[in-house]
Amino acid sequence: QVQLLESGGGLVQAGGSLRLSCAASGRTVSSYAMGWFRQAPGKEREFVAAISRIYGNTIYSDSVKGRFTISKDNAKNTAVLQMNSLKPEDTAVYYCAAGGAMLRATRGYDYWGQGTQVTVSS
Repeated sequence: QVQLLESGGGLVQAGGSLRLSCAASGRTVSSYAMGWFRQAPGKEREFVAAISRIYGNTIYSDSVKGRFTISKDNAKNTAVLQMNSLKPEDTAVYYCAAGGAMLRATRGYDYWGQGTQVTVSS
């Protein structure tokens, strides 16, 4: 069992950068595949990025590929989402998730944080 807490959200201008962190407790992030999802008002929660449990392989949605980077900092027991070249359409609540495999589907993850708001202005 693991508990997750996101931080680092905020307001940035288009083209700016933001770094989101997901602090884990109870278990290490190395025990799980970690994913980031986002949800805008009135929209379904959508996949952003994920990193595998064992080897650290990564996958990204087409909309963020080349702009976002997911990683694990095992020393700090956190998962990180570095977001660069932000666009207004990136505005959403971003959620951290932990699961047994690196998947694009929300149902593939067992544990979720409460989310952190990211707002990108034009």
